[in-house]
Amino acid sequence: MSEDFEIRNMNMKPGTTLKIKGRIPDDANSFAINLGQGSDELNLHFNPRFTESIIVCNTKDGSSWGQEQRDNHQCFTPGSEVKVTITFESDKFNVMLPDGHRLTFPNRLGHNHLSYLSVQNGFKVSSFKFEE
Repeated sequence: MSEDFEIRNMNMKPGTTLKIKGRIPDDANSFAINLGQGSDELNLHFNPRFTESIIVCNTKDGSSWGQEQRDNHQCFTPGSEVKVTITFESDKFNVMLPDGHRLTFPNRLGHNHLSYLSVQNGFKVSSFKFEE
């Protein structure tokens, strides 16, 4: 059974922060948090990969993925409870990891409104909230 989490028709504008908490299952290899206009138009694809000890950020526009931004600061481990904070700014995303490390990823698609959120694969959402 899929543990995927999805919200459509949300109203996330620049200056809004998403705080999302959850548990990474013991057998997870990775997970993804996606923000954008829909599953085929992602302004931010945030993808920690445990087997590679890397965090990949990217965009998706239709069937095309952008250039991956890779960060080797891997602080996620299977079997743990975590909180990720993502602040949407007009030109970038600021991501705060559970250990306080920050990542920045550009808003390559340039949208000033995000209507889609999904959490996929190895992350079981326990709570989330938006703060303006």
